[in-house]
Amino acid sequence: MTIRVLLVEDSPIALVVLKRILNSSEQIEVVGEAGTGLEALKLIPKVQPDVICTDLHMPHMNGLELTSKVMALYPRPILVISVSVQQEDIDQIFQLLDAGAVDIFPKPSAGMATDNQLLQQELINKIKILSGVKVFRKNRKSILGTQKQGSSGKGKLPEMDYSTNQNQIGGVSQTGNPAAFSSNYSSKPKIVVIGASTGGPQALNEVFTQLPSNFPLPVICVQHISLGFLQGFIDWLASNCPLPVQIAQPGDMPQPRRIYFAPEQQHLELDAMGRFICSDSEPLEGHRPSVTVTFESVAKCYRKGTVGILLTGMGRDGATGMETIAEVGGLTIAQDEVTSLVFGMPKEAIALGAVKEVLPIGAIASRLRELCLVKIET
Repeated sequence: MTIRVLLVEDSPIALVVLKRILNSSEQIEVVGEAGTGLEALKLIPKVQPDVICTDLHMPHMNGLELTSKVMALYPRPILVISVSVQQEDIDQIFQLLDAGAVDIFPKPSAGMATDNQLLQQELINKIKILSGVKVFRKNRKSILGTQKQGSSGKGKLPEMDYSTNQNQIGGVSQTGNPAAFSSNYSSKPKIVVIGASTGGPQALNEVFTQLPSNFPLPVICVQHISLGFLQGFIDWLASNCPLPVQIAQPGDMPQPRRIYFAPEQQHLELDAMGRFICSDSEPLEGHRPSVTVTFESVAKCYRKGTVGILLTGMGRDGATGMETIAEVGGLTIAQDEVTSLVFGMPKEAIALGAVKEVLPIGAIASRLRELCLVKIET
């Protein structure tokens, strides 16, 4: 089945390059072009795109305004394509993700159409992934309303309301009630390690805004994200979260009350002393950084004190890493299908029998606080 794409871009050169790349795939058809957000809104009901690719800066209506209106009127998966990673633009890009956009991608240059096959394929793959994402209508007030304030005074997303009815997925407990668990994990947690891909920025923001500044464990994260956007993503998270957020540095020890991210295009591991190693070794199953590489390394070092969490994302990265954590006695938690933008990575880990608890995204921080007997500071 052909994937119908609407391109919203005011640069003629970028538009030509994007069309050339997307038209190289037999599975993708560019069904419309718009130079402004206003033009795009008029086109959507006519061309019925499966995916919308939008620029950030456009005349008359920018990408944020367009995304907000699309999610309120014609919910569709939206890919943000931006050339700039300047701080002011990064802030807007991640506001678009808050507003309902699904993912981000660097705007191609004129030479990309012929010079960078890997980036071309990455863009095509993102379009294919996004075409299968189910998005839901959002009202304008919930999208653009002010955020609640957390205990640190930084922005905190509203908690989502989930049912407390329990179900079984792959024989593991799934519940929206953080007070009811059946995994019988009784070890003392020493570290949290998290993996995410498509939909991860939004999911991680949901978790981290609910972890208080006195959360006593180090948190290590691997997020698949397009090259050039990691630091901006971290800055955005840091502006929302009570805990400090940073890129892991080689030789440093993971410290309590801090969140660390794997560097761009490097695997993140721990040495025998528990210090960070950032390596350029071969990608694992197409990924560098790899969630599985980090999960396995942390499990080897922290054993049953490891809490592994696998969030939304396409593919199976992290599944065997979760299996390793479970084998050494650690706790493994997967995001549930209902709240996952893409229920790929969590589903693969569940299929392996590697997951002990399945939770909605809004309950994961509560579970972590419960494990550490931590209350939100007031």
